[in-house]
Amino acid sequence: MADKEFDVIVIGGGPGGYVAAIRAAQLDLKVLMVDDRKGKDDKPAPGGTCLNIGCIPSKALLDSSKHFAHVRDDYADHGIQVNDVSIDVGQMLKRKDQVVKQLTGGVTQLLKANKVEFVNGRGKLKADREVELTPHDGDAYAVKGKHVILAAGSVSFSIPNVEIDNEAIVDNIGALEFQEVPERLGVIGAGVIGLEMGSVWSRLGSEVMLFEALDEFLPAVDKDISRVAAREFKKQGLDIRLGTKVSGADVKDGKVTVTFEDSDGEHSETFDKLLVAVGRKAATEGLLDDDAGVKLTDRGQIEVDDHCRTSAENVWAVGDLVRGPMLAHKASEEGIAVVETIAGGHGHFGHDTVPWVIYTDPEIAWVGKTEKQLKDDGVEYRAGNFPFAATGRGLAMGHAPGSVKVIADAETDRVLGVQIVGPNASELIAECVVTMEFAGASEDLARIIHAHPTLSEAVHEAALAVDKRAIHKAN
Repeated sequence: MADKEFDVIVIGGGPGGYVAAIRAAQLDLKVLMVDDRKGKDDKPAPGGTCLNIGCIPSKALLDSSKHFAHVRDDYADHGIQVNDVSIDVGQMLKRKDQVVKQLTGGVTQLLKANKVEFVNGRGKLKADREVELTPHDGDAYAVKGKHVILAAGSVSFSIPNVEIDNEAIVDNIGALEFQEVPERLGVIGAGVIGLEMGSVWSRLGSEVMLFEALDEFLPAVDKDISRVAAREFKKQGLDIRLGTKVSGADVKDGKVTVTFEDSDGEHSETFDKLLVAVGRKAATEGLLDDDAGVKLTDRGQIEVDDHCRTSAENVWAVGDLVRGPMLAHKASEEGIAVVETIAGGHGHFGHDTVPWVIYTDPEIAWVGKTEKQLKDDGVEYRAGNFPFAATGRGLAMGHAPGSVKVIADAETDRVLGVQIVGPNASELIAECVVTMEFAGASEDLARIIHAHPTLSEAVHEAALAVDKRAIHKAN
């Protein structure tokens, strides 16, 4: 029998869970959130994979390594002479840990300030929205929720014959903790995690080889954009092997030998470290009791409708547990939409306007449809492209590779997709998302005055190019 009853119980404290809990508290609902993660100091560390071992620590390392690479490779062009530049890996990792600790501590304070009851431990959903709580520092007990939001996130995939020990063969967690720069780093998977972590250690001096089973590089991205990105990564020394299937990895004397097969047959390479970055899966293990009434899909995700309702009454699921991209901001917005629906409002969530970002250098960002998707769907469209190198700001920066591509409906001119590869792509995509949310046209982007000189002018000119009237390039 449940000891307490809450309006909302949230299982999982990542970007979907803690945001949902705070929003529910703002709406005067009685809220409990349970999250099992602890930090390196053995204290509660809400924030999920994103804050602890994903988005935030990886961006801290990406930023540190980018500064190092720019000092080493680019500053001389600006007249800045720096000799014998070196990297203190220990200090870089310390800074990363400080960033993580500050943010997870901030989430803890936000929960407290909003009067969200917080349990650091495990939560399991049982029948009739009863939740079994197992705190790290106490005995198990049961609580009941009028509504339950499942937000347990995801875990890394593994692959056959490659055993992760987070020493020689690592997942994304281990790749954040290398105590020194590996001379040679192998990466299985040339997706977001593989490219970002490969970039970090490549900038610091590691020889990086990425094995990608697919024949196409970044298939979710427009080909014009992925082609530019691939060219830049090659210049940076990333060796990306497409159409390559890894069959096994063996550790001997501290080295990892990877066996793989491509169109030329079977080969092997030896590395100091091997990162396995082949994707993630919904973290449903231990989350649901057999009588919880929540159905799973064939892919092991929780089955939900367009409003994140599960098959069990008043049980909801958000984020990496459900369909759609495994992105922190997607999880947060789903969590808010669910809570606002619970509170009697209209929870809006734009499934077609979720922006994606890869935080490499150059950054890659996109929203909406690619040309290939539109062709496959039989949609008539027009597209405009503009390079950052043709902008005054890009030229003044000294190195501004990449471009912006705007795709609009041929008849209505409504923006259907935008693809960006280049500096600050993660920030520039925002105005394109806003335009699409308001059903805007490429003409709207073309008519809006953009400050000069800025990188955002590339978005402006790409929109103009849709109608073949870009000013600063030949149409």
